Amino acid sequence: MWSVSTKEKKELSQEAAQIDWKDFYRRVLALVIPMALQNLINVGVTAADVFMLGKLGETALSGASLAGQVQFIMTLVFFGLTSGATVLTAQYWGKGDRKTIEKILGMAMKFSLITAAIFTAAAFLIPETLMHIYTSEPDVIAEGVKYLRIVGWSYLFMAFTQVYLNIMRSIEKVVIATVVYSVSLGVNVCINAVLIFGLFGFPKMGIIGAAIGTLAARVAELLIVVWYASVKNKIIHIRLRYLLRSDKILLKDFMVYALPVVLNEMMWGLGSSANTAVIGHLGSAAVAANSVAQVARQLATVVAFGICNATAVYLGKTIGEKKYGLAKIYAKKFIRLSLITGGLGAAVILLSTPVINHTMSLTVQAQSYLSFMFFVMSYFTVAQALNTTLVVGIFRSGGDTRFGLALDVSTMWGCSILLGAAAAFLFNAPVQIVYMLLMSDEVIKVPLTLKRFFSYKWLKDVTRDF
Repeated sequence: MWSVSTKEKKELSQEAAQIDWKDFYRRVLALVIPMALQNLINVGVTAADVFMLGKLGETALSGASLAGQVQFIMTLVFFGLTSGATVLTAQYWGKGDRKTIEKILGMAMKFSLITAAIFTAAAFLIPETLMHIYTSEPDVIAEGVKYLRIVGWSYLFMAFTQVYLNIMRSIEKVVIATVVYSVSLGVNVCINAVLIFGLFGFPKMGIIGAAIGTLAARVAELLIVVWYASVKNKIIHIRLRYLLRSDKILLKDFMVYALPVVLNEMMWGLGSSANTAVIGHLGSAAVAANSVAQVARQLATVVAFGICNATAVYLGKTIGEKKYGLAKIYAKKFIRLSLITGGLGAAVILLSTPVINHTMSLTVQAQSYLSFMFFVMSYFTVAQALNTTLVVGIFRSGGDTRFGLALDVSTMWGCSILLGAAAAFLFNAPVQIVYMLLMSDEVIKVPLTLKRFFSYKWLKDVTRDF
């Protein structure tokens, strides 16, 4: 439908020549910088736990890291709900329909609170069972159980704040999230330092102190968001009637576009957890090294993910305004930006390898694993930056939410996880080989996502006239 003919190429070239690119980059930076800061701050919370618990040893670090997989799966559901909602809200924002955006916010928040209640109950009732999924080491399980039973309280707070802030992003209100997560990081780091190490006369609480720090940070987030939503935000309001009752037509649209995204994020998240579970059965040295490598990757991709999120908002609004030619031109520009930021992230990972190995209190074996994992993460980061911008930013902005689901199921579950698990459990391959196979999915995706992009099947208007 949207394949580009020679005539259309000429029209697009003429349209591109008329674009004020300085204004484009100014608008993009206004979205990317706060979003990149938010990503950096969110990673900073995780990095603070990893760094401080790493000082206590591999057992505490591994316990918190593996227990964090429960929250990771839950936040992927939140991200799926809000990403699916963003498909609609960004386009309705371009259309100028605020009432419909409030209805979508109510639906997304209702589903997220139900999800959080389920995960909270699991964290309190079956924490040992959850930890057994990721490791068989009793000491690591015991530490993870301590962490889960405290952090579980924070899940309901996160359901409210994360969904609200992500919907605000889709209507170009991005600064509030930066403020919220900045305060959250400060609270988390301060309480972590005091309670993990027993500073200023407080007892030395180890992993329990880290859990309390995380919980306090989530409470701070909630308080700021409630204040902002009730006092400062005069554009989009949280309305109780939309939380309790959903518009049937809009609910159908929400399910059509959000459900594939939720399933996509769940399959990707479960795939990442499967990777962690495979590595978890290779020993605490591999788990500790992977914990650090994942944080390094997250730090290296904060700007790339900022580009991805800005792409979804900017293109969604453009498509909602029915400017399809501009959407194609902007999309290509965002692809170039993703490759640049991904390459810079790879360079950061490679340059930081000796510094991280010198700083962390890891065994010689764990340091050896870490050096190889950082090498794998360097090229993984470039591929992930490109694929995420295409799938999460470009395709979803145009309502194409099913392709990502099919892509992740086939490349992760049908290839990388299968090969990695076979290498680990059937052939007893070295940790390095297992890790390289488990992280091969992003490289496999590249030609598939590029082919989908140039078909232009992703480009469509999903709004209705209510």
